[in-house]
Amino acid sequence: MLYNKQQSQIADKVGFAAAPVQVTPKGSHWLWAWALAIPKSSKQTDAAKKFITWATSKQYIDLVAKDEGWASVPQGTRQSTYARAEYKQAAPFSDFVLKEIETADPDHPTLKPVPYTGVQFVGIPEFQSFGTVVGQSISGAIAGQMGVDQALAAGQATADRAVKQAGYQK
Repeated sequence: MLYNKQQSQIADKVGFAAAPVQVTPKGSHWLWAWALAIPKSSKQTDAAKKFITWATSKQYIDLVAKDEGWASVPQGTRQSTYARAEYKQAAPFSDFVLKEIETADPDHPTLKPVPYTGVQFVGIPEFQSFGTVVGQSISGAIAGQMGVDQALAAGQATADRAVKQAGYQK
């Protein structure tokens, strides 16, 4: 949306950069998520597979490009999109995003070993709920509704409570 000149008044003023790192060369590689998944508990796996196949197809990419513009096509769905001249021209961030996707290492996401897989997302069902609370706390700190230390403590307490209730941590 930010690069879509029909939707954004700042399309020509936006840039992207990797998150800063201090001591780990691995960096964060975090630009949200480039993944679709079907929960094991789904009762509609065939329909979900059909949707994912359509939503990641060349035809869908072309449809979005036609209706919304090349800058609005979904990132991370097709490697072939990154080779298209139309996309590269409309989405000057495309090389940056592709490099982040290709160099992210979810099996070794941090300087020191960790007991989870993932660059930002932790693959447990409880993550979405406490991830939302952490995001809201950070937003509250940015908005001046609470201090940074208070926001971090609230997020940590919520995460601790969720993993203890789920039995991941004693």
